[in-house]
Amino acid sequence: MKFMKLGSRPDTFYTTEAVRSVSSEVSSDLIVQVKGTRYLLHKFPLVSKSLRLQRLCLESPESLQKQMVQLPDLPGGDEAFELCAKFCYGITITLSAYNVVSIRCAAEYLQMTEAVEKGNLVAKVELFFTSCILHGWRDSIITLKNTKAFPVLSEDLGITSRCIEAIASQVMARPTKASSSREYSKKGPDNGLCNESESQRHKSNTKGWWTEDVAELGIDLYWRTIIAIKSGGNVPSTLIGDALRIYASQWLQNISRYSYIERKSESKHKLLLESIVSLLPEEKGAVSCSFLLKLLKAANMLKASSSSKIELARKVGRQLEEAKVSDLLVPSLSYTNGLKYDVDIVSTILEQFMIQGQNPPTSPPRTEGLDLEQKWPNSSEIIEFQLQESRKSTSASHSSKLKVAKLVDGYLQEIARDENLSLSKFIAIAEAIPVLARFEHDDLYKAIDIYLEGHPELNKSERRRLIRILDCKKLSIETCLHAAQNEMLPLRVVVQVLFISMLRSRPKRDLCLNGVNY
Repeated sequence: MKFMKLGSRPDTFYTTEAVRSVSSEVSSDLIVQVKGTRYLLHKFPLVSKSLRLQRLCLESPESLQKQMVQLPDLPGGDEAFELCAKFCYGITITLSAYNVVSIRCAAEYLQMTEAVEKGNLVAKVELFFTSCILHGWRDSIITLKNTKAFPVLSEDLGITSRCIEAIASQVMARPTKASSSREYSKKGPDNGLCNESESQRHKSNTKGWWTEDVAELGIDLYWRTIIAIKSGGNVPSTLIGDALRIYASQWLQNISRYSYIERKSESKHKLLLESIVSLLPEEKGAVSCSFLLKLLKAANMLKASSSSKIELARKVGRQLEEAKVSDLLVPSLSYTNGLKYDVDIVSTILEQFMIQGQNPPTSPPRTEGLDLEQKWPNSSEIIEFQLQESRKSTSASHSSKLKVAKLVDGYLQEIARDENLSLSKFIAIAEAIPVLARFEHDDLYKAIDIYLEGHPELNKSERRRLIRILDCKKLSIETCLHAAQNEMLPLRVVVQVLFISMLRSRPKRDLCLNGVNY
């Protein structure tokens, strides 16, 4: 932590009967009212440095023995004013990241500029801010946080933007390796104005060293800071994703556990969540699928915008194979359909998964490291490369579909118990995955069995419609035995299952003689 001392006189301010005064052989001739505090001071040292106080004294009645001025809207209140007043008296004051914003804003309000007197407070604070604060990591963070108290004036004075630029530049300089504030200060001008406090904070050289510190910021300042960091282009997307995960866990902690959220808190958290969604990196794998689905659950809870939900669904669809069944159980807050879980958002996720799996990206051949004669591959090499890349992409896509098919069947088993889940929604989820993505149908059969148990009101036509999604030839012997005794299945399916079981139980030689293929 850096600090700067101004003035050399000892502190002579004291309090008597709720009035702040300064010890002096000369009687006070000026009363300054700052909100709830009254100051008995001297006109000359104050008006010689403050243009506003000069004008206020000229406007106040001269017949009074002591002139009185009021500063009801002074930034920082009585604490900031007292520091400014002490500066006028030459009393020692200490500038630090904790008070630099309030003093700078108060000095601006009081018009303590070079036009009034050389070496005035505005210039002194600016010198400390630019030479010390902006070269320290923690100092920049603390100062930026404190601009929240004076947002408009901090913006006008450039305090906010300069802190954000300083933070972003320090992150971009070494995004994955920390430097202590001492190291950063050495890069700044060594003019003897900045001193290091004994409680110097050191950061360990770890990946994402900056993520927890910036998570202290409110969402508006955090959003601007992350945008500035991303604009540099040299911070890995995984680090941006990690920073967003840490921020969300700190500010949206346990949000999905609450059944009721106050309207004011809901609006605040909704803005926060939508801002996080807007900051998510576009690169696949920058954040985990589990984290994206947690955000989606929170979005439902907070009634976030449909655009935010769709964006999350799109990103989840890109890496759905990483998800677990529990991740997909997004609570439904719609009181019209009575569903326990939001099935529609999962349908949207599956649509996005299939859309993005249809056209896997391919990369052009790399030319780094080639000789000049070899730099441009001929047409046959390009075609061969594209075929190889296509095979890799197709293989990866099919592997993902196999995993997602397993995931979907597990999800169907969970939602099948909901008596309000319509047959059409159940079938739509089951059919969202291509037929070839399911090598076996045991898990799908189990989901159908659970649905039938939970919906005994289904008629024969609806049962037949449900069973059409099942391929009995892909059932194991154990599942076939269970299905053969399942009274809820249509008779046609039971007969088919019995026939398949019989064929499988016969010796393979007999099957070959009879020309049966399986």
